[in-house]
Amino acid sequence: MSKARLNKRYLLMVRWGVPCAVVVVAASCLIVLGSTRDDPAAPNPDGSIEGLTNILSREVSADMVRFHFMDVTAEAGIDFRHFPATRQSLLPEDMGSGVAWGDYDNDGDPDLFLVNFHGSIQQEIPKDTLQGRCALYRNDGNGRFTDVSRQAGVDRACFGLGAAWGDYDNDGDLDLYITCFGANVLYRNNGDGTFVEVTQPAGVGDDRFSAGCAWADYDNDGWIDLYVCNYVQFEYRGEDRARSARQYGSEIPYTINPSSYPPQSNSLFRNNGDGTFTDVANIAGVANAAGRSLGAAWFDFDNDGLVDLYVANDISSNGVYHNMGDGTFADIGASSLAADYRGAMGLAVGDYENDGDLDLFVTHWIAQENALFENMASEGWTDEDGNARLSFMDFADTLGLGQISLKMVGWSTGFADFDNDGALDLWVVNGNTLEVPEDHTQLKRQQVQLFRQQPHEGFFEMAKQACPRLAEPIVGRGGAHADYDGDGKVDLAIMVHGGQPILLHNVSSDAGHWVTLRLRQAGGNTFALGARVELRTGDRVQYAQLGAGGSYLSQHHTDLHFGLGEARLVDELTIHWPDGVTETHRNLAVDRLISLTHTPTYPRNGS
Repeated sequence: MSKARLNKRYLLMVRWGVPCAVVVVAASCLIVLGSTRDDPAAPNPDGSIEGLTNILSREVSADMVRFHFMDVTAEAGIDFRHFPATRQSLLPEDMGSGVAWGDYDNDGDPDLFLVNFHGSIQQEIPKDTLQGRCALYRNDGNGRFTDVSRQAGVDRACFGLGAAWGDYDNDGDLDLYITCFGANVLYRNNGDGTFVEVTQPAGVGDDRFSAGCAWADYDNDGWIDLYVCNYVQFEYRGEDRARSARQYGSEIPYTINPSSYPPQSNSLFRNNGDGTFTDVANIAGVANAAGRSLGAAWFDFDNDGLVDLYVANDISSNGVYHNMGDGTFADIGASSLAADYRGAMGLAVGDYENDGDLDLFVTHWIAQENALFENMASEGWTDEDGNARLSFMDFADTLGLGQISLKMVGWSTGFADFDNDGALDLWVVNGNTLEVPEDHTQLKRQQVQLFRQQPHEGFFEMAKQACPRLAEPIVGRGGAHADYDGDGKVDLAIMVHGGQPILLHNVSSDAGHWVTLRLRQAGGNTFALGARVELRTGDRVQYAQLGAGGSYLSQHHTDLHFGLGEARLVDELTIHWPDGVTETHRNLAVDRLISLTHTPTYPRNGS
């Protein structure tokens, strides 16, 4: 039996033994509390939360703080204002916008695209407006960025929400898809630093209320496909402004409550290989018509070589879809135990305990707790017919990620090894949807959270200790990570709703060794989306999948970064390419970027 499996079973006993005993005792207390408090998880006036949540709190000692960040937004040359308008308490305006890292000019360092929401949806966007436009910042390679939005042709004025880079035409450079409240946009990269809009001829136009989007080659034919999440059927009516309800002591206007509006179905645009797409969401079984979808993540639940799909839904059950390999997906939401009916926004994917399967972190609305769904695939469990059972278990509370999120509204998120110790850390961008009582044009601010993972102990939040800038609360929404300066330490970009974005440079002085993998393919799926990697240093084996990122309305850089701790050599690197070919390398040097290119063979027009 593997060491990873023994560790997992031990952790299962620890996690479910002591916490269950605590819950039994606490439950009797909550029954008493229920006679005097309507909601035992509701915050007190001072922000504290009574009862069971205090039992699960954890302290951070000075020696735990192993990573540090500096706000370098101004020094980097990023001058951008999101949503330069007065908030009107309308749902589309409050959802925020995202950021997307991608090397659009193939010069070796990631560039940054910032999505913007032009202004009030009650007004038409002037064609000649200079405000509220999306922006592309080219990475100059010296710690600075240059705004090339206009010359590149992507300085679009729109009611923008999300964005994702992907080479849909297999010409070797990244194209860009932008989701909006209104018409979505696909830009094709001309390869000379400019882009041309090809939305209508490509067949990916959509004028609904779209949110997150994600690229993947779900059918392994060498042409990447696009999943687009649609939120609700929002309709503005003046009389609705006077309707409201109260939750947690705050007024919730009807026009910012997603429950006020019916859900929208999603789209799966299958790449036809000729520059066009066909929406096959209904045929494939992933339209998710009952979900108010905000984000999606493609990742291989069971390591069978096919990317599966997880969809984050707000006030509706999340979508959990297993790829059947024939162009369709099976809805395994109920049996997977990961289809929570909560207010889900952000997604993070990573093998946080290094056991060989990818786990999932989900951010939620206030008083709902964030979830850490641990993938149980490596346990080898089967159903009554002997078939492999795909299931997840939520261990957020016992790992320090549950109660600490009760008074937060979580949005973008991601797993990243900030201190290069070989254990994935976690970041969460928070920002309320509740209004400031004395000024309804403003939303309440909240703290960004940075969690360091202590193996076998869980996660410890240390944002204030690690970054002075994060001591100041914000109305956060989008966010994504990348090692933008190539120094082997992962950095972070955050979108602030109605404000300026924040670029955080990782300046950790005692970080461990590292290696970054840049995988490419010649002849199809050029950025190798879906490739799975196993990296061994001594007894530790780390796992990752290219393109399995998540976040909220945002996209991380696709280079795969691994922290190695004190290891001075990568003993073995195994790559499972999307076409099924396995490639192994041994005795690789560390503290460097390793670029590898594969020439795949595909069963259908993948050349």
